[in-house]
Amino acid sequence: MLAIAAVATALNSGSASARIDAEGTATAEAYAVDHFGELTRYLYTYDHPPLGWLQLAGYARLTGAFDRHAVAVLAGREAMVVYTLVSVLLLWALARRLGLSRPAATAAGLIFALSPLAVQFHRTVYLDNVATPWLLAAFLLALARRHQQALFAASAACFGVAVLSKETFLLALPFLIWTMLRGARPPARVQALWIASQVLLLIGINVALLPLVNGELFPSADRPSLLGGIAYQLGARAGSGSVLDAGSGISRTLQSWVVLDPVLIVLGLLAAIAALAIARLRIVAALTLALIVVMFRPGGYLPGQYVIILLPFGALLIAAVTERAVHLIRTRGEWWRPIAWTVAAGMALVVAVPVWTAQLHGQFARQPDSSLRSAEQWVDSNLDRDQRLIVGDALWVDLYRAGWARDDLVSSAAIGSDPAVDGRYPRGWKDFDYVVATTAMRDSGSGSVAATRAIANSRAVASFGSGAAAVQVRRIEPQGTQKAITDAAAARRARSDAGAQLAQNPGLRTSPTTARLLSAGRVDERITLALGAAITATPVAVQDFPALRAESGPLHRVLITAFGDDPAVRDGRLSASARAFVVSLTGEFAPLSARAADGGVLVTYAPR
Repeated sequence: MLAIAAVATALNSGSASARIDAEGTATAEAYAVDHFGELTRYLYTYDHPPLGWLQLAGYARLTGAFDRHAVAVLAGREAMVVYTLVSVLLLWALARRLGLSRPAATAAGLIFALSPLAVQFHRTVYLDNVATPWLLAAFLLALARRHQQALFAASAACFGVAVLSKETFLLALPFLIWTMLRGARPPARVQALWIASQVLLLIGINVALLPLVNGELFPSADRPSLLGGIAYQLGARAGSGSVLDAGSGISRTLQSWVVLDPVLIVLGLLAAIAALAIARLRIVAALTLALIVVMFRPGGYLPGQYVIILLPFGALLIAAVTERAVHLIRTRGEWWRPIAWTVAAGMALVVAVPVWTAQLHGQFARQPDSSLRSAEQWVDSNLDRDQRLIVGDALWVDLYRAGWARDDLVSSAAIGSDPAVDGRYPRGWKDFDYVVATTAMRDSGSGSVAATRAIANSRAVASFGSGAAAVQVRRIEPQGTQKAITDAAAARRARSDAGAQLAQNPGLRTSPTTARLLSAGRVDERITLALGAAITATPVAVQDFPALRAESGPLHRVLITAFGDDPAVRDGRLSASARAFVVSLTGEFAPLSARAADGGVLVTYAPR
């Protein structure tokens, strides 16, 4: 069971789904803890408790995960594999504690590990995945029949860790208390429950100590607060709309779940209803149904990862109710009572096999993260390290490790929400040079009005992918896009005039196709002027102005093959003439890079 779960979770996890900013945020905060010794990169606003990413930081420190992966989010996804395997093991133990047979407990673990819905979310760096094994451990310990004083205290501690990893898991508290009340033995009932309650109370008090010491317990106009963060999560956050509205956030979220695995969703709901009639499963069933009811509360916000807390209990109930139905048929002959469930489960299995096969094949084979990786590589290769970037959190750590200073690399959600960031950039988005825009950022600005305005007042210089996977590197125009269009037209006319003169100069040796690019104003003026200066001393042979299909704007690379009779490259190294030419390019004409490539010296400028 664990081996199958490991393969299902780990196989192609690095590229099976595109990186999203939610997992980028968790990874970046863990990186900040591990490398900067800071709780967060920006102002901590008490939106989520920090223990989740503290655990990720601990895992990365112990295993060297950040050093093993060039893409930082993959270090977080590696940790998700470990947390998933621990959850599978604890779910199996919990199923056994509830009276399921070994085959049924194994079935619960396999459903939890192999459902396409589960595979999709288990691979993603969500704090919910970090909290899940702690919640399962809390319920497992709460079902202890011996040493209840110690194990109830341990249960309370595990539950505290779960809630401090992801606040949503606090919804399970009434059902954990119910489990303890139901199972506590009379001789030690009062002591066991008292100790457990004191552990929970102690954890709660410690949570309040940090904001209390910092003067951030109660809401204020100029500082974040713990109570303000709780109020935002519970009520102030924009809701997901009504399930009756096909275009609402909740409808889209539910539809995405159903597309991934309709069998688990429908069968899990039916199993939860049926399990209310089974005494040993009643608490788990009530917990599952309560979590489902919370999803539909009026005005509530439903994040896509909310389903993670439902997955282990749904899998357990499906296996348990199926086992119960088979048992009744075999031992009592009362086939008319469980026969409906048995038929439903059989039909679900028939449907699940092709659905799961198709979905899992896609998850194991596809590579939708290629657009973001291509954009990241393009930024790394084509932009100066002193240029200021607005990026999503999925890219933040990678670009920081590529050489950008923290002050020049800002998360799209931090502008306008962190006083320190706003102090460094008093003009907001206008103080930045580029924005790397994903579809999520273009649609919503990732929660930042400034990022939305930056995208609206920018032009694409490189585009990768299409549809939901599209990523654009956009040059920000502080004066607005209309003025940028006017200035771009004037610049192209100037490039065309200068390029036409250069193309007619006999000192430039090139093909008619390349000469036409110069005359059309397609070539960056820095290249045109640099070549114009060079041919005053010696003829220059230009083979091409290489461009990537993803790029737009002036061509900013030139491949020079010779200076007079001296080849630009000898034995794979730049010749003396090529080195002299590169050294002469100073100030505004200093290139981003100059290297031997394709029989010549490839000179690259930052795009404009």
